[in-house]
Amino acid sequence: MQAEAPKRPRARNARPKIERAALKLFVSEGVDAATTREIADEAGVSEGALYRHYRGKDELALALFMETHNRLGEMMQEAFLEDGTIEEKVRRAVTAYCKLADEDWLLFSFHLVSLNRFLPHDTRRDDDPVTVVESLLAMMMKSGDIPEGDPAVIAAMVLGVVMQAGQNKIYSRLPGPFSQHIDAFTRAILAIIYQK
Repeated sequence: MQAEAPKRPRARNARPKIERAALKLFVSEGVDAATTREIADEAGVSEGALYRHYRGKDELALALFMETHNRLGEMMQEAFLEDGTIEEKVRRAVTAYCKLADEDWLLFSFHLVSLNRFLPHDTRRDDDPVTVVESLLAMMMKSGDIPEGDPAVIAAMVLGVVMQAGQNKIYSRLPGPFSQHIDAFTRAILAIIYQK
């Protein structure tokens, strides 16, 4: 008769532990390579605890991605809908983006490295970050605040400033907290939106 493996005691507050463990593994190994067993072991919980909160690692990964993705959309809207000059609005948006990155770099890193995987599954919504930026740029173009152009192209360029910098930081090519680059990011974005 084979001896049973000792049962782990039921973990309290297992969900945050599972999410942090998953983020570490997803960023270091990738979603496909990480297993639910590894996530549970890293979190110090049973595999069953993971399944009590999520149907599997794919649902967990998507939930973690969308947490940041949705928050970014809200932050962009708030930054631009508050009164102020275009420069003040851009600085507020960049500051919010950098603050979110510095607040939880692991979660932010996961969002950046997972864009290609999860964005195709996110239906285009009025409140997703890319659509928010495109809509805000279109409004500013229509009101004559910035030169006319293709809002989709300008949004891609603007977002590229902070997103590519984030990628470089993930791979240790950009030092220090992300927020120390607010001035440089703001100047670059303003140069893009005011181009003739």
